Amino acid sequence: MRVEDLMTSKVFTVEQHDLIDRVFFLIHYERIRHLPVIEKGKVIGIVSDRDLYKALGPKSNSNAIEAATGTGATELHVIPKKVQHIMHRGVITVSPDTYASEAAAKMADNKIGALPVVDKDNKLLGILSSTDILRVFSKIEKASEERDKRIAAGISHK
Repeated sequence: MRVEDLMTSKVFTVEQHDLIDRVFFLIHYERIRHLPVIEKGKVIGIVSDRDLYKALGPKSNSNAIEAATGTGATELHVIPKKVQHIMHRGVITVSPDTYASEAAAKMADNKIGALPVVDKDNKLLGILSSTDILRVFSKIEKASEERDKRIAAGISHK
């Protein structure tokens, strides 16, 4: 199985000069955890939900100020900061023809949750996340378990 069989082709991205409020919006409203940072279609970095939370810090952090709105509600005001200040450079990528097992090993070895999928010119084609890998593993393992149950019960192939 290759990365191209598992990757997500519709990828939300940001640029290094975008403000982190765009990252916040995409992570929370599109329910994603990793955003490739692109420049002219080429991957130059990646930012994750963890990077965002680290940048926002705890409530007492000077990057975030809680203020009463007068209505009894509380708002979070984030001091403007650009993506380039929180993104990871030198991002590890894979090509679409990389074996899924190799991509999974890269993710585990480097303790990362996603790999941008790029062509030979470093142009973004998709993203492979740990969720994509786990989804396939789950299907394969379930099929194996069902086969084992049939063998134990003495039932031949379906």
